[in-house]
Amino acid sequence: MHAVILAGGKGVRLRPYTTALPKPLVPIGDQHAILEIVLRQLAAAGFTRATIAIGHLGEIIRAYVGDGSQWGMAVDYVTEESPLGTMGPLVTMMDKLPETFLVMNGDILTDLDYADVLGAHRASDAPLTIATYARKVHIDFGVLTTTDGRVVAFTEKPSMDYRVSMGVYGLSRSTLEGYTPGLPLGFDELVLDLLGRGDAPHAYEFDGYWLDIGRPDDYDQANAEFTTRKSLLLKGA
Repeated sequence: MHAVILAGGKGVRLRPYTTALPKPLVPIGDQHAILEIVLRQLAAAGFTRATIAIGHLGEIIRAYVGDGSQWGMAVDYVTEESPLGTMGPLVTMMDKLPETFLVMNGDILTDLDYADVLGAHRASDAPLTIATYARKVHIDFGVLTTTDGRVVAFTEKPSMDYRVSMGVYGLSRSTLEGYTPGLPLGFDELVLDLLGRGDAPHAYEFDGYWLDIGRPDDYDQANAEFTTRKSLLLKGA
């Protein structure tokens, strides 16, 4: 099983932590880098190969991870010379990829079963499988519905439920055919293209632990929770 880890971003929202370190290497719990946790989880789930897409401070990631043998995996690298979006790096490495593979951001903490996501993708026969998570958004104001200058409905401080992308995907190589290597390709563009041609992605719903470490507050939360959740995140690793 093959995983592609996206680790080429600059981590602007996480500054100043990412001034000298790429975001996937910021430490969690003073013991492990995020990327180390991800690689240990992938190895425990049965993944034997990983390709890491690197860009900003990528040589530090390459020096830290090496060939992946310390986690029992074979790791290689693809370098983004310019930002290519979420899916753009995959188009440049088509010759390295099997027909189905896992794609994930390199800065998330979750106890998601990565092997099950890939298995569900293979079973779905969909072009793309998106791991999704339920999020509730609280609106701190009274919400008005208006028509022709009149208020026709009112809801006091409602909550809205959404399913959001976790940044983990099952993908088929054939889904990327037709896109030009070296040009940016965002996750949003790919999904809209698939929907536009009536080839809907599969949703893999998950309700366990998931934290996207994108902002300083998220990073502080990850460190605060890691001690109590370490056995959950690194079970079997």
